[in-house]
Amino acid sequence: MEKILEVKNLHVTFSTYGGTVKAVRGVHFHVNRGETLAIVGESGCGKSVTANAIMRLIPDPPGKITRGEVLFKRDDLTKISAKKMRSIRGVDISMIFQDPMTALNPTLTVGSQLTEGLRQHHKIDKDHAKKKALEMLNLVGIPNPEERMNHYPHQFSGGMRQRIVIAIALICEPDLLIADEPTTALDVTIQAQILELFDKIQKRTGVAVILITHDLGVVAKVADRIAVMYAGKIIETGTKREIFYQPSHPYTRGLLNSIPRLDMREEQLAPIDGTPPDLFSPPAGCPFTARCPYAMEVCKKVYPAQTAFSQSHHVDCWLQDERAKKVMASIAVKL
Repeated sequence: MEKILEVKNLHVTFSTYGGTVKAVRGVHFHVNRGETLAIVGESGCGKSVTANAIMRLIPDPPGKITRGEVLFKRDDLTKISAKKMRSIRGVDISMIFQDPMTALNPTLTVGSQLTEGLRQHHKIDKDHAKKKALEMLNLVGIPNPEERMNHYPHQFSGGMRQRIVIAIALICEPDLLIADEPTTALDVTIQAQILELFDKIQKRTGVAVILITHDLGVVAKVADRIAVMYAGKIIETGTKREIFYQPSHPYTRGLLNSIPRLDMREEQLAPIDGTPPDLFSPPAGCPFTARCPYAMEVCKKVYPAQTAFSQSHHVDCWLQDERAKKVMASIAVKL
């Protein structure tokens, strides 16, 4: 499959009065044309920072991309000029932000916000831009689009505002859409409608999607591949089936075990004990060591090498490394 985006060894830091926060630490992943990649992990693991780094929306200062490449259509987005990045942002790569109310301008009508990107990037006249905007509002399921074009964001419900944000992100027909927690603030019914809308749009336009979320129920419905992120690193990647049925990192297993099910009693829920490491001074070894029930001495001191179970399934964990298994077996024999 054709890779539309490839992130290599991405590092992002933030300078603060307390020191330097290493928010993203050597992230690697790729997205194929037309697929949905879900990046999952608990709050503070670096998911949104990674997305903003791809879009070059990290405020500098205090943030800075210190190392790595973001390859998109032969360009390294970390090295191109701000002017060229503006020509890509919203046209070739679009982003849906977490809160639709803050993503929309409260002083402008929805119609003017929809047509702004079209008129700026494609230089089309007002009538053609309006026609395209009406088509997009129809596509995302806004009733009476001609009338609603003249309304302001506060005149829409939360679910409707999210649909408008999606329409704005898609109106220039991007090749890649980054959706940062697009269903977090929505109730379950509206969430299901938004997920169905994503599926409909992807089938119609062929857009590739990076879905950033901590909701594994959403991931199970829409993702093709999953990247599990923890403490600024991607620790496991695989297809949806591989991650859900063959989780190999203790953190991934912990995330899956903490999901409530209808057939589960309250005492069966298994939360992940402890807290993530301090990224002012991240550990030298595996960042999950302090919370891992299977941690070994090597986990504290050396970051694990990547183990490949298949072409798509990779994990960074000493438990899966053949060299570590041999060392542990020899220790067991001696004991």
